Amino acid sequence: MEVEKVKRYLESSASIDGDKLPLKFFERLIMHGLRVELIETNRVVCSFKVTPRLLNEGNYLHGGAVATFLDLVSSAAVYTAGGTFAGTSVEINISFMDAAYADEDIEIEAKALHVGKAVAVLSVEFRKKSTGKIIAQGRHTKYLPLPSKM
Repeated sequence: MEVEKVKRYLESSASIDGDKLPLKFFERLIMHGLRVELIETNRVVCSFKVTPRLLNEGNYLHGGAVATFLDLVSSAAVYTAGGTFAGTSVEINISFMDAAYADEDIEIEAKALHVGKAVAVLSVEFRKKSTGKIIAQGRHTKYLPLPSKM
């Protein structure tokens, strides 16, 4: 095992001073260019074009970008169901079925399957707009803060 090679790989990605970046920089970086197509009770549909900033070393859509989109768009679906934007992710799982490449248009459909007093369960699909082919599918479970009685 080449420990130094692994160390250089990990540390080279951390070479910028992250403390000097603007608040919520990560979310802004990923979500820039997102278009809202539809909002209705229990459902949000958005789309985005895969840009070079969202690609991994294999030149296809980075799984971390997919996870961020899933987290933020599904959280909006909670709000459409009468829940709150606040909450904590308890579980996020994603199954990847195909790759998306630069300049492809992707549609995200998030559905609130259950929004209770303390827990929300959401489902999200990522599809290529040109073919409808599913590239990723995920579920998101969120703990919702209980309203204050003060």
